[in-house]
Amino acid sequence: MGELRFVVQLHRARRLHYDFRIEVGGVLVSWAVPKGPSLDPKVRRAAFHVDDHPLEYVAFEGVIPAGTYGGGDVIVWDTGAWVPYKDPDPRAALERGELHIELHGQKLRGKFVIVRTRGDEWLLMHKRDEHAVDGWDPAAFPRSVLSGRSSDEVKADPHWQWRSELPADRAAVPVRGAVSDEELAALDGLGEAGTWEVFGRRLRVTNLSKVLFPGRGGEPAVTKRELLRYTSAIACTVVPYLAGRALNLHRFPGGSDTKGFWQKALPGRAPDWLPRWREPSSGTEYLVAGEPAALVWAANFGGLEWHPWTSPTDRPDLPSYALVDLDPGPGTAWADLLVLARLHRTAFEHLGVAAYPKVSGRRGIQIWVPVRPGPSFAETRAWVEELSRSIGAVVPDLVSFAWERAGREGRARLDFTQNAVNKTLVAPYSPRPAPGAPVSAPIAWDELDDPALRPDGFTIRTIGERLAERGELFAGVLSNPQRLPPLS
Repeated sequence: MGELRFVVQLHRARRLHYDFRIEVGGVLVSWAVPKGPSLDPKVRRAAFHVDDHPLEYVAFEGVIPAGTYGGGDVIVWDTGAWVPYKDPDPRAALERGELHIELHGQKLRGKFVIVRTRGDEWLLMHKRDEHAVDGWDPAAFPRSVLSGRSSDEVKADPHWQWRSELPADRAAVPVRGAVSDEELAALDGLGEAGTWEVFGRRLRVTNLSKVLFPGRGGEPAVTKRELLRYTSAIACTVVPYLAGRALNLHRFPGGSDTKGFWQKALPGRAPDWLPRWREPSSGTEYLVAGEPAALVWAANFGGLEWHPWTSPTDRPDLPSYALVDLDPGPGTAWADLLVLARLHRTAFEHLGVAAYPKVSGRRGIQIWVPVRPGPSFAETRAWVEELSRSIGAVVPDLVSFAWERAGREGRARLDFTQNAVNKTLVAPYSPRPAPGAPVSAPIAWDELDDPALRPDGFTIRTIGERLAERGELFAGVLSNPQRLPPLS
């Protein structure tokens, strides 16, 4: 049996508790654990079996309306993959009243056992293994692993509402996926500069009429005011990809017609409410954009490109994604790059690996593969390199590799070197400094067959309509961690 998903949601309904849910037979088998799971093998937690939940609930974070079952706020306290051990049939083990599981989450790791005592009452315990931690208290880790937000922050500004009367695939309804009309009107009412209240923060914004990007195809130029409008509209969608991660800002303080530079340190420029993280080995301080207003602040600061680390700040040595970068070389035809992307699509389908493509907003295609915590950067880099070599062997005349620094004329570059600490790919929906302000846009795999697809075809003026029509195509990277299978 392959890996299955689990989630622990911190849920404040009539009383605070942790909902412990594991995927079994196409549903989430669930228990309410009042004091929460622990890594301390001496601790036995009471767990009360509750109704199964649909698989679509595995990534839900938001509010359940008052007056309905479970009404209250919910955060994704932990999530990841699990595998059974001792008994390969988890459903039969549950019916017998004793299930042994191994969790691969961001907070919970190692072997657990859940045992029925009577009726719907169970006990949840961690086994004595290499992941056991004496005295480990879940209350010491209160924030969401998806958004980095606390329960209070989600309650104050929920992005999603769960409507149980709707079909499960439509039950998560956006509450506030964008900035309010009143906040946008306030921005429009400012002159060249002023104080803008947005997402509960007061931001000093400047140079609002400054042209950042020339127009495209006869359209007017894009000003800083329009960039702030876009950033505030997309921020709630982007922040889950940034939360809990150091953010490298590619700044263009003179506009996109000047050379940008990486801004890692933030010496005295950021407001006090904006979280920082200090990298242990270098002491460099980074912005951590855990709330929408932080991204708006960064855009006003000249951060026109957003590059989150591929590892979280609590374990910067362990990547969350394996990255595939299909980078056109000098003279590479777009049609040839699409051939390579389709070969990757076939490879991932054959391997049973969930991977999520996006156009770069410039010339290339990037693919993110969510991985469970555990592999090192060296291991993800080696895996992507082996994949690249296998695909390159099919079409050797189309590719060059990362070790060929200059690339070869007319050949695409398969770059696995981004799988390293502080190596990044641009975030989904980030603007790129080019005419029309194109964005790095998630795509569905079948769009690789669309002759109209272009790497810079979606802009800050068109991506909102696409999101409304196609939905959030990249969301699976946040809730589908997996083990990278062997390639040979």
